[in-house]
Amino acid sequence: QVQLVESGGGLVQIGGSLRLSCAASGSIFSINAMDWYRQAPGKQRELVASSTRYTTTTYPDSVKGRFSISRDNAKNTVYLQMNNLKPEDTAVYYCKIGRSWGQGLQVIVSS
Repeated sequence: QVQLVESGGGLVQIGGSLRLSCAASGSIFSINAMDWYRQAPGKQRELVASSTRYTTTTYPDSVKGRFSISRDNAKNTVYLQMNNLKPEDTAVYYCKIGRSWGQGLQVIVSS
């Protein structure tokens, strides 16, 4: 009933930037949590950033100061701005809005 569409991933050079977006549609009621996760090859999925209607938080020390989360509640959309990308940021990025998960976006950071 809730569909999430992610966009903005791809191949980027070290030091480059990407902005991921995730838009929700369907049966949505009073969305609070909008979050981003990522899973690198051979590693477990980790929470990258989370948001409520009034707060934003980034979690791993490795992304603090480089990543930021924002949202447009009117559009039911959450964004992840990623700056100064590093090879260790290579992963599949998943948004989570409410109880729903996106399909995953591949982000590859290379020289």
